[in-house]
Amino acid sequence: MKPALQLRLSQQLTLTPQLQQAIRLLQLSTQDIHQEVARMLEENPLLEMAEDSAPGIFSAEPSYTATSDETIKPIDDCGVDSFGNEQADWNTGSGSTHSTDDEEDSFHEQAAGQVTLREHLHNQLTISTLESVDRKVVGFLIDALDENGYLAQELSELAEMLPAELDISLDDLETALVQLQHFDQPGLGARSLSECLSLQLKALPEETPQRELAIRLVVNHLDVLAAHDYAKLKKLLRCSDDELRIAQQLILSLNPKPGAEFDQKVADYVTPDVIVEKYKHKWRVRLNNEAMPKLRVNQIYAGILQQRDCKGTSQLATQLQEAKWLIKNLQQRFETILRVAAAIMERQTDFFEHGEIGMRPLVLREIAEVLGLHESTVSRSTTQKYMLTPRGIYEFKHFFGSGLSTEGGGLCSSTAIRELIKQLVSAEDTCKPLTDSRMSEILAQQGIVIARRTIAKYREALHILPVNLRKSL
Repeated sequence: MKPALQLRLSQQLTLTPQLQQAIRLLQLSTQDIHQEVARMLEENPLLEMAEDSAPGIFSAEPSYTATSDETIKPIDDCGVDSFGNEQADWNTGSGSTHSTDDEEDSFHEQAAGQVTLREHLHNQLTISTLESVDRKVVGFLIDALDENGYLAQELSELAEMLPAELDISLDDLETALVQLQHFDQPGLGARSLSECLSLQLKALPEETPQRELAIRLVVNHLDVLAAHDYAKLKKLLRCSDDELRIAQQLILSLNPKPGAEFDQKVADYVTPDVIVEKYKHKWRVRLNNEAMPKLRVNQIYAGILQQRDCKGTSQLATQLQEAKWLIKNLQQRFETILRVAAAIMERQTDFFEHGEIGMRPLVLREIAEVLGLHESTVSRSTTQKYMLTPRGIYEFKHFFGSGLSTEGGGLCSSTAIRELIKQLVSAEDTCKPLTDSRMSEILAQQGIVIARRTIAKYREALHILPVNLRKSL
C-alpha cells in the first residue's frame, strides 16, 4: 500500500484546566478545600488571605428560606458557570466581621495525650515487686496483647517464639500470665470472653449479690445466656427468675473489652458547609462563614502587572490568572452547595419540624431537575458536605433515600420507616418483643405496606437484635 494523507473531521469534548479545577473543587470536602487553599497560598504569590473586614462576593448572611423564589445564576452540567468578565473584588469570604483578639485567634485547645494500654501496663510493671526475670516475661506478654486487652495467641505458640537460651518454660509463661491478670485493671490478659468476664467478677467483693452465680454462668453457660434461653439457664443453674436477673445485670455491667478504653480514638470533627435555622417561623439555609476561605488577589502585584508589559512578568501573569480562577471556582462551589442545600431544605421541611419520621423520599435526579444541574453535579455537591441543623449535623446524603408505596397511593421514605421500627422496638414489652411479622402488621394498619423481609433488612441495618435475643426475663 502506498502511504497517503487523509483528512478527517471529528468532535471531541475537552475540559479546560479551569473547568477541571472547578469540578475537582466541588467534590472536595471542606477540610480538603482548606488544605488546597493553603497549598495554593504557598505556591502562588498573587494569592493572599483577605482581611476579615474586607467586602466579600457574597452579601452578608446569604441564605434561602423554604418559601423563597430567589435563584442564583444557572450552573451548567459540570457545576460551573460560563466565566464572564473579571470582578474588581476577588474575596471569597463573607463580609461579616470577626474578633481580632490575638489571644482568642491564636488559642487552640489541644487534646491531652492519652496513655496507651501497653504504657499503662508497663508503668505498673515498673513499680511492681517482681523479680527481674519475671518482669521480662510479663513484659513479653504485655506486648502480645491485642487492642482489646486479650491474649489472642496460645501460650505454647509464644513459648516457641522465645530464644532457647532464655530457658523460659510454658509453666513460666502461665505464672507470668496470672501475675499480669492480677494488675489493677481486671480482665486484661484474658484468652476468651468467658475468662475476661470471670476475672472481673472474681475481682468484685465476695458479698456482691449473685456474684458466684454470675461466675458459674460466664464460665460454663455463656453461650446459653447469649441465646437468651432463660428456661434452660434456670434448669442448669437451679436458680429463680430474680436470682438469674440479678446475675445477668451484674454481667451486663462488666466491660467485655477492658483494653479498648486506653486506645480510644480522637473523634473526627467536621465543619458544616451550611447552617439551617428557623427565622421568623420559616426555615432558611445559609452558608457557614467558617467554612469559606477568604481569598483575594494581591493588589500590589496586580497593579505592577497592569503597568508593565514585559517578558519577565509572564510567569506572574500566569499566576495572576490561576489566582483568579481559584477564587471564581471557589465562589461557584459555594453557590452550588447553597443552591443544593436550599432545594433539600424545601423538600425536607417536615424532617426539620418532626425529625426522622418526617423524612420524605428524595433522589438526586429530583434535585438535579429542579436546579437545572446534571445529576453528577448534585452527587458531587452532596458528598462530604455537611448541614448544621437544630437536630444535629447531617451529611447532605442523609436526606436522600428511596420510598415505599402506601395504601393512599403516596410514598413513605425508608428513613421514616426505619424510625417507626425504632419507635416500635423501644416501646415493646421486653418480655414479649415484637416479631418482624407483627411489626409489618402494625405498619400495614398505618397504611404502610411493607414485607416482613424488608422489616428484617431495616432492623439489621439499625443493629436491632432479632426477637429471640431481645427477650428478657
